[in-house]
Amino acid sequence: MEVSIKAIGCPYCGETIDIQIDNSMGEQDYYEDCSVCCRPIRFLLKVNFEGQSEIAALRDDE
Repeated sequence: MEVSIKAIGCPYCGETIDIQIDNSMGEQDYYEDCSVCCRPIRFLLKVNFEGQSEIAALRDDE
């Protein structure tokens, strides 16, 4: 398991939150509530061929 922590800006309140990412799971599409404003954030995670993760944090209505 390759877990890393990323700082992401909440698309609702703008606060920076830390999320744990498991790079060994490949591409992921999941929801997690913001720890500040409690609104649902959609996370789209892609891992490139070098093993680096790219993550997008989207509002529920995007």
